Amino acid sequence: MLKLNVKGCESFVDAAKYDSYVKKALHAFDVLESEKGAGNDFLGWKHLPSEVPASMLREIEDIRADWAGRGVNLVIAIGIGGSYLGAKCVIEALSHNFGKQLKKKDAPEVVFAGNNLSEEYLAELMDLAQERNVACIVISKSGTTTEPAVAFRIVKQFIEEKYGKAEAAIRIVAITDAKRGALKTLSNQEGYKTFVVPDNVGGRFSVLTPVGLLPIAAAGLDVKALLEGAREAEKKLAVKDEENPAVVYAAMRNYLFSELDKKVEILVNYNPKLTYVAEWWKQLYGESEGKDGTGIFPASVNNTADLHSMGQFIQEGSRVMFETVLHVEKAQRSVVIEADEQNLDQLNFLSGKHVEHCNHMAELGTRLAHIDGGVPQIEVSFEKVDAYNLGCLLYFFEFACGVSAYALGVNPFNQPGVEAYKKNMFALLEKPGYEEATKAIKQRL
Repeated sequence: MLKLNVKGCESFVDAAKYDSYVKKALHAFDVLESEKGAGNDFLGWKHLPSEVPASMLREIEDIRADWAGRGVNLVIAIGIGGSYLGAKCVIEALSHNFGKQLKKKDAPEVVFAGNNLSEEYLAELMDLAQERNVACIVISKSGTTTEPAVAFRIVKQFIEEKYGKAEAAIRIVAITDAKRGALKTLSNQEGYKTFVVPDNVGGRFSVLTPVGLLPIAAAGLDVKALLEGAREAEKKLAVKDEENPAVVYAAMRNYLFSELDKKVEILVNYNPKLTYVAEWWKQLYGESEGKDGTGIFPASVNNTADLHSMGQFIQEGSRVMFETVLHVEKAQRSVVIEADEQNLDQLNFLSGKHVEHCNHMAELGTRLAHIDGGVPQIEVSFEKVDAYNLGCLLYFFEFACGVSAYALGVNPFNQPGVEAYKKNMFALLEKPGYEEATKAIKQRL
């Protein structure tokens, strides 16, 4: 189980005031556990780790085996927001950094589409598809969300033309609504295998549903270990206690926001495998808390690289941020710095030391420097980057998000603001039914 350390905040915190935020977080914990708060119809994610049916995992394994038998070496996963970020973060974290260049072929390469409207991206994706043996996972509750719908129309046509409609029906799997919607209707017509996007699980909490599990499994990764780690977190975080990591995290970040005006939280990692964990985290907290004119702005940096770009601002810029550092205790590979006879780089003082030791000292030195510079530090530590620990981490952030948002006083599970851009986009694209909106918006241009 991961550990939470808030000692890097102590010099900034008034203990008496902080205690009131712990009480707020404990009350928010009760609201989340009672399932009577705002958005309570979207709490299906809470028990996913312990309730994922074995039959569903077998179905996922059957698809992976069938595609392997057909020689599939490229899986295009189509989705946007939570319909791709969860799978993307797990696949990136658990894959070899240079697997593509090494041409590792133990599992298909999983690539993502439907998360943008770049014509160049789609054209170049199809260049790749022409050279590969392709299958597709399309993820959409409705089937009409613009970005994934555009991508799926193009990918579906390509697969049908290359393999024929009967074979396409085997190579396309849809994850969609149980009963209704354009994608469900199409799946019924074409005979696609389907999985359900649960009605009570919002997209940003869906990584442990088929939305995340099928692409992760298709990439050859261990979904059972991922779920095992999440189950451990589910069990530990369900205990109401002032030392509960989710309660502590929620209390501290809300204290820093409300009492010290720290409006930006930077998620920091020192392992490039965790880059997309931060992207997933940003959606989770941004959509859950950023409403009603309030919320902490989620940002991220990849250190030590970003110490040479963002480090100056974090150290001495406007004092609006705090950092949550992902600390990985152990590297899973070994690289030792050897002595050099000339020592022109003056690094012989590091001879015999592991590179990860240097990484940890850079992390510790940075954290101390940022504390001295007025940036409070929260540390989330876990043993290593593997499926078990990643499952633990993802569930921790989900549960803590619910507690934190309730403590902040907002509904963690809606996102009313995301519709605003869609209305403008549809008007500008002259979608039928938007004629008056089209006329009005063109007058503004």
